[in-house]
Amino acid sequence: MTSKEKTDLICKILSDKKACDIVYIAVENKTSLCDYFVIAGGRSKIQVKSLAENLEEKLEKDYGEVPRRKEGIQNGRWAVLDYADVIVHLFGDEERDFYRLERLWEDGKNLTRYED
Repeated sequence: MTSKEKTDLICKILSDKKACDIVYIAVENKTSLCDYFVIAGGRSKIQVKSLAENLEEKLEKDYGEVPRRKEGIQNGRWAVLDYADVIVHLFGDEERDFYRLERLWEDGKNLTRYED
């Protein structure tokens, strides 16, 4: 599976679980960390935690993809799942406004809003 295919799959899984404002940012020319960041929001701590757990479960069960690292899932305010070439950031509203990852990494051409 290519990085772009994995990004699209992750966005679809998050969308199916009603994640808010899903975007992905192509960062392959900006960092060696990964090719894409996926950023999405949840309306509550419970939803952020549920989005992360569902994504991890679905990718492992159906595609054999296991995150190299994961952080923040238990508190539900934010979560990061590192799938090597795609890093997923899930936030509650306040945390997303605070961290503003879109502004740090987008250059006007590399950010895409996910639409079903």
